Amino acid sequence: MPEEALVVVDMQRDFMPGGALPVPEGDRIIPRINRHIEEFRTKGALIVATRDWHPPNHISFKEQGGPWPKHCVRGTEGAEFVVKLPEDAVIISKATEPDKEAYSGFEGTNLAEILREKGVKRVYICGVATEYCVKATALDAVKNGFETYLLRDAVKGINPRDEERALKELRSAGVNLFSAL
Repeated sequence: MPEEALVVVDMQRDFMPGGALPVPEGDRIIPRINRHIEEFRTKGALIVATRDWHPPNHISFKEQGGPWPKHCVRGTEGAEFVVKLPEDAVIISKATEPDKEAYSGFEGTNLAEILREKGVKRVYICGVATEYCVKATALDAVKNGFETYLLRDAVKGINPRDEERALKELRSAGVNLFSAL
């Protein structure tokens, strides 16, 4: 059983430059994340990928009174992954109900149960955006009792000041900041 899991957060087309809700230079971490996926896979770790998988009328969209442009609508090109995931990767879809928002990969999903069933004790988190879904996922990993590491070289935020605040909050909550490559 793997004791480690790599959790790749929201590496989807709509969050990349040119997408509906782009993280500036988010595409620059794709090669690093692909290397991490291969490295963790080689040592037998569980590979997990979270994704926004919104219905077209999701509460987070501006048209519904939310703060964001329409993005990552399930089944669309914008919701597709941009990293090379192995066939056996666990895919966690979040924010799938029209009236429920979810930033964390744990929120409204069975991610914690899957990790426990697989014997995972340590999670390594990478992806976008640092101050939103990455932060929420890492904080929930700690709350769920997992030893949690943020792969600092494989995350990207929207705003450098907000990203720095998020990193401080994560450190204070017990998340280990780690650069593996």
